Amino acid sequence: MTPDELVREHTIYSCVMGSRAFGLATEGSDTDVRGVYLAPTPLFWHFDKPPAHVEGPAEEQFSWELERFCELALLNNPNVLECLHSPLVEHVDDRGRELLSLRGAFLSRRAHQTFVRYAGGQRRKLEADVRQYGHPRWKHAMHLLRLLGSCRDLLRTGELRIDVGEERDRLLAVKRGEVSWAEVESWLNRLREEADRAHDTTPLPDVPDRARIQDFLVRARRSSALHLPSPAGRYA
Repeated sequence: MTPDELVREHTIYSCVMGSRAFGLATEGSDTDVRGVYLAPTPLFWHFDKPPAHVEGPAEEQFSWELERFCELALLNNPNVLECLHSPLVEHVDDRGRELLSLRGAFLSRRAHQTFVRYAGGQRRKLEADVRQYGHPRWKHAMHLLRLLGSCRDLLRTGELRIDVGEERDRLLAVKRGEVSWAEVESWLNRLREEADRAHDTTPLPDVPDRARIQDFLVRARRSSALHLPSPAGRYA
C-alpha cells in the first residue's frame, strides 16, 4: 500500500488549516489541508512499517498516522493541537469523531512550554530578518502574534480557539507591513507576559489524560485488525 493510498483510503479526519481556519484568509490564500489516517494494523506486522506521516497526495496536504498524531498532541505540539480544533472540517468518520471528542484529554499545562518555546524560535528568525533586511517577514510576524494570543487564551480558559475573531483587522495590518516592528515587538512582549501570568492560574491539568488516549488508540488498532483481511503484501 502506497503512502497516497493510505491517505486516500484510510483518513479518519481531515480539516483546512492555515489562514482560512484562523480567520485571516485573504484573496489568494492557500488551502492547507491537514489530516489523520489510521494505517491498517496488518501493515505493522512487516519489517517495513507504514509511514508516520505523508505529504500529499494533493498540494498543500499533510497527514499524520494516528499514533504519531496522538504522540504529538500529548506533547501539546501547537500545530497538531490546532489541527484538532479547526472550525473547517473536511472529512470525519466514526473514528475521527471519537478523536475529536478527546480534544480536551490532550490539553495540559505543557501547552505553555511548547507554544512559548515554538514562538521563541520563530521570533529569533524574525529578529534575524530585521538585522539583515531592516524588517521581518510580516506574514510570519502576524502568525506569531496569533499563536501567542491563542496560547494566552488557552491558558486562561482551558479551551483552544484558533479563529482570531476581533483581532483580524489588526493582524492583517501587520501582514501588510502597516505596523512598525517596534510596535510588533511590544505586542509580542505583552502577549508573552500575559501567557506567563495565565500559566500560574490556568484551569488546565498538569498532564494530559494519556490513559484515555491510549485506550482509544488500542481500540482503533484492534478494530482495524478485525475488519481487514490478512496482509497480502508489504508496504511499498
